[in-house]
Amino acid sequence: MFLDFIKISVKAGRGGNGIISFRREKYVPKGGPDGGDGGRGGDVVLLTDANLHTLQDVGHNRHYFAQSGENGLGNNQHGKNGADVVIRVPPGTIVRNADSDEIIVDLVENKQRFVIAKGGRGGRGNTHFKSPTNRTPRRSEPGEAGEGLEIALELKVLADVGLVGFPNAGKSTLLASVSAARPKIANYPFTTLTPNLGIVKVKDFTSLVMADIPGLIEGAHEGKGLGIQFLKHIERTKVLAFLIDVQSENIEKDYGVLKKELKNFNPELLKRKRVVVLTKLDTTAKIPKKQIMRDGTKVIAISSVAQQGLEKLVQTLWKMMPK
Repeated sequence: MFLDFIKISVKAGRGGNGIISFRREKYVPKGGPDGGDGGRGGDVVLLTDANLHTLQDVGHNRHYFAQSGENGLGNNQHGKNGADVVIRVPPGTIVRNADSDEIIVDLVENKQRFVIAKGGRGGRGNTHFKSPTNRTPRRSEPGEAGEGLEIALELKVLADVGLVGFPNAGKSTLLASVSAARPKIANYPFTTLTPNLGIVKVKDFTSLVMADIPGLIEGAHEGKGLGIQFLKHIERTKVLAFLIDVQSENIEKDYGVLKKELKNFNPELLKRKRVVVLTKLDTTAKIPKKQIMRDGTKVIAISSVAQQGLEKLVQTLWKMMPK
C-alpha cells in the first residue's frame, strides 16, 4: 500500500519532579538538603530513512508518546531521562501543523533528524534552594510538561526526472526499460496507481532517479482521474519528460493539454527544463519528422520495447540536469 498523507498526534514526555530530601547519616543529624533533580522528558523525533518509500509504517500508529522523566532521588541523585520516540519517515516528507496548515519542516535529506516535540525540563530538587538564611529548604519544582501537537505528514517523492503523460502513454514501460524498477505494465489506462521510482544508469558511477506517476487526463488539476493526489509528486523533479503516443492524432494538442494541467496545478512546473518523448515507435512504420515543438521543446522518438532511442533519451535528460 502506498500511503503519502497521514495525520498523527505527538506528545513529548513530561519532566520528572525534583524532590525534597535531607541527608540523614549517623552522627550527622543535620546533613542539609540532598534532593535530586527530575529527569528530562523524552523528545519526539522525526528521522528520514532512504529505505522507506511510503508513510505506511507511520500509519500503524496515530498517537506517539515519548517517555516521561523519572523523579529525582535523595543523595542528590538525578532522575533518569525519559526515552525519545523516533518516527522514521521517507526523504521528501513535508511536516505541517495540522491545525494551521503551516509548514514546520521539509525533510529532504537522508538521515535528517528533527525534534518535532521537545520533552519537558525536569524540576529542581531542594538542594538548589539552600541559602545562608534557609539551610533546610522545603521547596522543590515539578517537572515541566512536554510539547504536544497534531501534525500532518505529506510525502512528495524525490526524483531527478518526472514522466508526464496520458494513461497508457508508455511511462511504466520506459521506466522498466531503462532501470531495474518493475512497475505494473498492461495495455489499459491507469495501470499505474502509485508513483514508481527507478535508478537510471547514465555512465559509470553516474545515475539519475526517474519517477513514473499515474497518467493524467484533462481536468487532472481539479482532481479528475487520479488528479491532484499524484500531480504533487512531480513538484520536486528537476526535469520533466512529456510522453505522447507517436500515433496521436494531434501531438501538439496533447502536449498543450498536459502543459495546461501542470500550469493550473502549479505554474512553476513549466519553468522546469523539459523534453517531449514520442513513444511506441515500434507500432508504426512512419518515422516521425517532428524534432521540436512550437514552444521550442526538443522531441525524441523512442521505442521501449524495441530499445530504440533510449540511450539518446537518457543522455539528453542527463545533459538537462542542473549541475
